[in-house]
Amino acid sequence: MKRGLLLSAICAATLFGAAYKIPEQSVRSIALSGAYVAGANDADAAYFNPANMSFMDDGQYFELSFTGAYLPKVKYEGKQVIGSGYPPPEMPADAKSASQKFLIPHLHYVSPKFGNVRFGLSVVTPAGFAKKWDRDPQKWSAQEFTLRTAEVNPSISYQISPNFSLGAGVRVLFTDGVIRLNPPHPRDNTKRLFYDMDGDIQTRLGFNVAASYKLPGLTLAATYRNKIDLKEKGDVTIVDTLANRTIKTIGHTKVPLPATLSLAAAVDMNAKARVEFEYERTFWSDYERLVMTFDGASPYNIDKPKNWDDTNTFRLGLTYKNSDKLTTMYGIAYDESPVPERTMGYELPDSDALILSLGALYKVTQNMTLGIAYLYDHKFQRSVSLGNINGIDGTFSAGGAHLLNLSFNYRF
Repeated sequence: MKRGLLLSAICAATLFGAAYKIPEQSVRSIALSGAYVAGANDADAAYFNPANMSFMDDGQYFELSFTGAYLPKVKYEGKQVIGSGYPPPEMPADAKSASQKFLIPHLHYVSPKFGNVRFGLSVVTPAGFAKKWDRDPQKWSAQEFTLRTAEVNPSISYQISPNFSLGAGVRVLFTDGVIRLNPPHPRDNTKRLFYDMDGDIQTRLGFNVAASYKLPGLTLAATYRNKIDLKEKGDVTIVDTLANRTIKTIGHTKVPLPATLSLAAAVDMNAKARVEFEYERTFWSDYERLVMTFDGASPYNIDKPKNWDDTNTFRLGLTYKNSDKLTTMYGIAYDESPVPERTMGYELPDSDALILSLGALYKVTQNMTLGIAYLYDHKFQRSVSLGNINGIDGTFSAGGAHLLNLSFNYRF
C-alpha cells in the first residue's frame, strides 16, 4: 500500500472546525478564533487575505509555526438499530472513539513590494479529519476514517488606489486518506464485509480571491475560496466472509472541500486595541452523497446519502498592544455543524461548537517576534433519534479539540 509519506510528514489531519474544514492556520488566527481576515497584517496575510499585503509596510515577512492538537475521545451513549420491523431490533452501542494527538506545521511568506504588486506564499492544512472506533457497531462504518491534506498557496496583490486592493491565489492541494470498515453482510448479518482502502497522493487545483478597502481606523474585507473535490484513489482489499473470497482492486471516492465566503471588518478602537468581526458562510450543501466505487467489484460499491447543509460561523477577535514588545489576542466564535441528524454517522459525529482562544506575541528584537496561542473547540452534546439512516439512536458528547501553537516570525 502507498501511504503518502511526504504528505504525512508535512500535515497530520485533524478535526478543528465544523465537519472537516480547518480555518486556523497561524498563531494569530488561532489566538483570534479565526477572526483574522480584515486585520491580517503579517506573513499569514498571504493566506488569510492576500489583498492586505498591499497595505503592509515594505519588506519581507516570514512565519513558521507548529500547532500541537489534542482531540479527546468522543463519547456515544445509546442504541444501534440493526434491522427492520416494528419495533426494530436494537443492540446496546455505548462506546468511545480513540483520542488522538497531532503536530502540524504552517509556513507563510510575503515578498517586498514591486510597485503596486506584491507576492505571497503559504503552506497550510486546509482540511482533514481522523476518527477511529474499536467496538461494534461503530466499526461497521468507521473503524478508521482519515483524510490528510496539504495546500501550497502562492498569491498576489495589486493596489488599485491608496485605499483599495485586490488579491488572488492559486491553490495546489494534495490529499490522501485511509478508510477501514467492516459492516454486516447485506445478505446475512451474522457474516461480515471488510474494506481496507489506502489512498495514494492526489493533486487538485483551485483558487482564492480577496478584496480590501482601508480607511483610517477601519478595514473592510471579503475573501472567497472555491470548492475543490478531494478525490481519492488507492489500493483496496475487500474480504467477503459469506462468499469466502478476498478481492484486491482499486477504489475511488471523493468528498468536497466546500467553497467559503468571508466578510469582515476590523476597527481600531484606539492606538492599542483592534477589534475584528467576521461572518463566514461555508457551502457544505455540495456534499450530497458519499460514494465509493471499486474497479471490477461493483456489487461491493458503497453509496450513502449525506445531504449536508450550508453553515454560518461568527467570529470576534481582539488584538491589544500592551507595550512596545508585547501584544495579546483574544477570540470567540460560534461554529455551526453542517451534518443533519438523519445522515449523521460514526465517522464524523459533528455538532455545533463554541470556540474560545487567546495568545500573545513578544517582540524579541526589532525584526524577530515569537508567538504562542491556545484554542479550545467545545462541541455541544448532540442527540440523534430513531430515523437516522445509519441506525443511530443515542447521544454524542465530549470530543472537540485543544490547539497549542508556537510561532517564529521574522521581518527582513
